[in-house]
Amino acid sequence: MADGQFQNDNSTMKITIGIDLGGTRIKGVAVDENGTLLHQLFTPTNDGEGEIWKTAIFKTIKELKEKLSVGEHVVGISAPGLPDKTNSAIAFMPGRLQGLENFLWGDYLKCPTFVLNDGVAALVAEAKTGAAKNCSNVVMVTLGTGVGGALLIDGKPFQGSSNKAGHIGHTVVDSDGEKDTTNMPGSLEECIGNCTIEKRSNGKFSSTYDLLNAHKNGDPFAKDVWLTSVRKLAIGLASASNLISPDTIVVGGGIAEANEDLFIPLNKWFDEFEWQPGGIRPKIVKAIHGDLAGAIGAACFAMDCAIAK
Repeated sequence: MADGQFQNDNSTMKITIGIDLGGTRIKGVAVDENGTLLHQLFTPTNDGEGEIWKTAIFKTIKELKEKLSVGEHVVGISAPGLPDKTNSAIAFMPGRLQGLENFLWGDYLKCPTFVLNDGVAALVAEAKTGAAKNCSNVVMVTLGTGVGGALLIDGKPFQGSSNKAGHIGHTVVDSDGEKDTTNMPGSLEECIGNCTIEKRSNGKFSSTYDLLNAHKNGDPFAKDVWLTSVRKLAIGLASASNLISPDTIVVGGGIAEANEDLFIPLNKWFDEFEWQPGGIRPKIVKAIHGDLAGAIGAACFAMDCAIAK
């Protein structure tokens, strides 16, 4: 169902609201019980200006409810950081989004609310209605400013004992590399995240977008920097594959928009490095939900949690 094409009377339809709290924008969606997108809203986050983003989220949910004539509902919140064990709040997110840590969203919104990491939310969206639909075991990696990730095991998002599972961006692919924000040397995030592009290109490029344009125009230095990064990504994904043996690997985030310039060399090196007994290997696919993955995944996660309770 396309955005805007819905019935006004939702008295019998189960509708869940999903919010993705990003660094620059708050994305809000309403989905039905099948995960179909009914409506979407965007508003600036204004991080660094106190806690006005909390009010913005409250207003976004209120507007979605009014737009769809929603009565009782549940809410899913996708945010950076690590959630607590009950998925009620983000327990750990230092340095950003003042007031986020240990903020109980259910108390604030006065409705059942479930909180999860944004990388996990993106995977839930892809598993529910996206590139990993009907898959049982999945590794997802999101390539953007940093490198996020998540795991689906036996059809369920796996968060681990402290809800930090799946952070593939902080796995090591170069033991002699510089330490990342979690103190890991030569992590995948350091090797391909947009946050290190100036360092990796000796100051020549300020974004991966600029690097790729130069690569496409035949710049040999840009080609070397880019392919070195993709090779290390292949090593990281092969390591993750050997660890949980997924049927699918989903690649999302802005850098995935490199398309063939990413996926052709990535598949080539993945086949070189990954252990493939019997010739069996996971498929590597591009995420399809794009910018709305976190919000859609948060809504689907909340829906599943509400059903389970």
